[in-house]
Amino acid sequence: MTDSQNKMHLVFGGHVSDPRTLDFDDFQTMHIVGIYPNYEQAEEAWRAWAQRTVDDAEMKYVVVHLHRLLEPEIIDPASK
Repeated sequence: MTDSQNKMHLVFGGHVSDPRTLDFDDFQTMHIVGIYPNYEQAEEAWRAWAQRTVDDAEMKYVVVHLHRLLEPEIIDPASK
């Protein structure tokens, strides 16, 4: 795996006050799915959990690019 493929991603979800935003209601009840070594695995986990909660319009799962937070100076806008 190359460095461009090995980038940490966090997947988590929780209830939001408005499904069009990322304003999470209760940080105590947020679900941390996990940390993944690449976007493909993170997306797979995100899709699985988003599908499980598809009937709850106020539940939202997201993928956070941890590598961008850890090393902001190397952000490549074209990469995931």
